[in-house]
Amino acid sequence: MGTYVLGRTLRFIPLLLLISLVGFFAVRLTGDPLAAYTVGGHLTPENLAALKARFGLDKPLAVQYLYWLGAVLQGNLGNSFVTGQPVLKVILPRLGNTAILLASILTVTLALSIPIGIYSAVRPRSFLAYALDTFAFIAFATPTFWLGIGLILIFAIQFKAWGLPYLPPGGMYDSRGAPTLLSLLQHLVLPTIPLAVTGVARYARYLRANLAEVLREDYIRTARAKGLSERQVLWRHALKNAALPLVTLIMLDIPQVVSFAVITEQVFSWPGAGQLLVQHAFRADYPVLMGLLMITAVLVVVFNLLADVAYAFLNPKIRYG
Repeated sequence: MGTYVLGRTLRFIPLLLLISLVGFFAVRLTGDPLAAYTVGGHLTPENLAALKARFGLDKPLAVQYLYWLGAVLQGNLGNSFVTGQPVLKVILPRLGNTAILLASILTVTLALSIPIGIYSAVRPRSFLAYALDTFAFIAFATPTFWLGIGLILIFAIQFKAWGLPYLPPGGMYDSRGAPTLLSLLQHLVLPTIPLAVTGVARYARYLRANLAEVLREDYIRTARAKGLSERQVLWRHALKNAALPLVTLIMLDIPQVVSFAVITEQVFSWPGAGQLLVQHAFRADYPVLMGLLMITAVLVVVFNLLADVAYAFLNPKIRYG
């Protein structure tokens, strides 16, 4: 397994280089990072040239990429054009906030989707199984931002107008007073629901389909013939194999923190990496945008490897050489 992980890691290096190359040139097409300095025409051509030289923008794009890559290989992602702070100092706090939101979404999603998927697979003609299909169609057809706005209108605005206990419409903590765990949990409720709704529909249907197929396998009939109870057959034999595709989905979903969070964080004013991406994209702050891109790419690589390791754990027949 160690040799396999090392080999996969080495093969991912050219992929990360390709992503950085394509991403660098694509990000530079988002706009002029010095546009904010030229508003009003207060800068002389000499001052503008000095700024370009200071940020290294006076060199050809290919040369700028090589300078950037060399700095990255030394652990330096550069400084933000907007704040002047190191990119990691700008990104990491926001990435941590997004991780909190993602952890909440995954916790709710798995807590609901796994039991629903198992029950609907074991009882395929039950009311819950049919309800899951209906719920899935509605969840997939409902835009995330529309559901988020609807939740704010009902549970934050209308509940407050009706004199009922209401939830905060945005932010991460109460603006008044010190941040507390209770305040964080209250602010997590509404942002968690839109993505959790889609996740529950997706994961429950995947688990139900795979578990229903596994329960028809010969080794399951053999286990039943040996006198094992249905609970033992389900938990000791069927669920591990049925969970393999679900593990892949979860592992591939986790690193997509930025793409998952862009809309949700904008709707709920959650101070995470998604909101940071939008803010700095409008300002063409390409060091921050490239930092977010590369961190996301590395996370995808890492969680792909973790998915393979989880495969080997769940199915002893899988061995990597």
